[in-house]
Amino acid sequence: MSWLRALRETARSGLTVERRRLAPAIAARGALGLALVVGFSLAVFGPAVAASSAFGAFQAAIATFQRSWRPRPTLALASGGSLAVSTFLGYLTGAHLLLFLALLLLWTFLSGLAWAAGPTAGIIASSNVAIMLVTVTLPTSVATAAGHAVMIFAGGLVQAALVVLLPVRPWGAQRDALADALAAEADYARRLRHDPVAPFDPVPLMTARSAAAVTPRQARRRPAELHGPRRLAERIRPVLASLADPAVGAPAEGPQRDRVRELLAAAGTVLDAAAHAIRHGKPVRLPPAAVSVLRTPDTGTILADRPHRAALRLIALLGDVVETAEPRTETSPGEARTAEEAGEGAGAGAAADARARAAHPSLAARTRPTLLRLAPVVLAKMRAEVRPGSPILRHAIRVSAVAAAGYLLGLALPFGHGYWAPMASVMVMRPDFSQTYARSVARFGGTLVGVALASGVVQTAHPGTYLSAALAVLCAFGMYLLMRTGYAVSQVCVAAYVVFLLGMEGSGVTQTVRERVLLTLLGGLLAMLSYAVYPAWETPRLRGRLADWLAASGRYAAAVAARYADPAGPGSPDVREALLAARAARVAWHDALGLAGHEPVRHRGLSHAAAEGAGHALAEFGRAAMLLEAHLPERGAPPLPAAAGLAEALREATERGAKAVRERTVPVWDDLRETVAAWDTEVTDPLLRKAARLLLDALDELSAALSDA
Repeated sequence: MSWLRALRETARSGLTVERRRLAPAIAARGALGLALVVGFSLAVFGPAVAASSAFGAFQAAIATFQRSWRPRPTLALASGGSLAVSTFLGYLTGAHLLLFLALLLLWTFLSGLAWAAGPTAGIIASSNVAIMLVTVTLPTSVATAAGHAVMIFAGGLVQAALVVLLPVRPWGAQRDALADALAAEADYARRLRHDPVAPFDPVPLMTARSAAAVTPRQARRRPAELHGPRRLAERIRPVLASLADPAVGAPAEGPQRDRVRELLAAAGTVLDAAAHAIRHGKPVRLPPAAVSVLRTPDTGTILADRPHRAALRLIALLGDVVETAEPRTETSPGEARTAEEAGEGAGAGAAADARARAAHPSLAARTRPTLLRLAPVVLAKMRAEVRPGSPILRHAIRVSAVAAAGYLLGLALPFGHGYWAPMASVMVMRPDFSQTYARSVARFGGTLVGVALASGVVQTAHPGTYLSAALAVLCAFGMYLLMRTGYAVSQVCVAAYVVFLLGMEGSGVTQTVRERVLLTLLGGLLAMLSYAVYPAWETPRLRGRLADWLAASGRYAAAVAARYADPAGPGSPDVREALLAARAARVAWHDALGLAGHEPVRHRGLSHAAAEGAGHALAEFGRAAMLLEAHLPERGAPPLPAAAGLAEALREATERGAKAVRERTVPVWDDLRETVAAWDTEVTDPLLRKAARLLLDALDELSAALSDA
């Protein structure tokens, strides 16, 4: 993609306004917390302290909107506390240019590394640096600065208290994640009716798994219906695939296929009903037609062998999903502890999972560490990114250099309040190209509109202190309400919010619209220029991402094959861990491919067509391994010794193939081909023979795609 096209695409992306579901109650709660803090500070301390405390409450409310599974009060307190520390340290060094520059460099460098811990940590850290540049100009002494820091933390404390006192849809994020996973499987079941080899995006299941990890305090309060359906959904997916695929299930046409289509349609209806019940905390309401399809005795007379067993397993799992999705608020404490330890509801599938976790501790309920225990983990992740070639390290270097340069340029230019330039840079910069450029354009456009509107109101209406505070709170409410619809829209509200907030003490009208906009434009240009000069492109790393996915998929297929040689039942922890690793590698590949598609860089050995073909081939490889997983033998079943050789051949072949992909050569599968040929003569089960050939065919398709590159 050329630079001109890349800039055009990112500009369009930054200015796009999306239709999203709004949350007015949550936005009103955040604005109420801001109003309480600003009103109290104005009445007791005056406009300067009110401006500082308002920033604390404003940022703490934004933190509660981040996509994080931690309790919202914890996010608000973490945001308010870290901003208070940043502001106080900034003021202590603010009178000495060199010291402040050193602090700014260190703080922005650490905020850049914070992206290693996830986007929530990165956004909070970046916002702390940006707001620090504003708030350090307000105090007049060390004691006053300490008071400002206390009030900033108090703003975060107020927002945390309001989340507790005025809960809005508790566990809503977790409910949505689990409901989205069930809805995705419902859609998958319906698509399988018409396309028996339809692909499935595992991201909803991965999101639900992440949402299922809870802190000890959350574990004591989690609703019972959030305990079990996720694990059942994980077990339903391979059953759906094996039931629909003609290679291992019912024939492509005929009465058996018609029956399979009816079962898939009913499964989609049941999963949708369970998703709706979990999302809204209501009882499950099943359509009678779907229930009759699942309960009819005709299934046993139409289907036979593996399709029949898959149908019976699907019906049992759907029954467990419905049972666990029912709200059970009346559960006694003892029953709640039992359900929490089991991680599932009642039913045959739940009992099997509970027994599997008792035998394999790695399958126990997932826990999330507290913030204190999380600190060393975050530091370790940040330290791991301090290495050559790390995109996170490159981002940290870029953002620290740009913040320092923007601050010095802001001081040199005769505009006053030069912090607008580095503040704009820090807020728009992200580790990837597309977001940095899109946000730069969006921030400039939003600031242009917001500052113009707010300055026009100030110049014409001359609002006093309290009216300016009210207008700032109103702009904050608009930002909270519209922040998920697009960055440009939210920046209109943010720019107006800053103008009105600083206008409480008269400093908001000392700059013209032209000067504010020029400084914001300068900050955005510095951010864009830094990425052009010192980039961290994803395009050259695509082969490495593809190799990682291939190796992880090979380990997953090998783990599944090994279970046939040593049967351990469907709940094998090594298979589960290998599957999760393969999913993570697949998501990393698709994320990298999406980022590379917007970069103004040549493909460097992996064209778009080759990347698409290779991705499709590995998806088929994973699907073939999943078909094998769907029919894993029960614990104690007769072992299949030949499966051990297949497992070892898969592991070695995919590791060699991954090495070849990294070295820009086309992998060959001769050794695996010989093993599969011998497998055909040693194994009589048609499912196992067909699945092994499907695995080899997928790898051949991968080599063909890479040979075209």
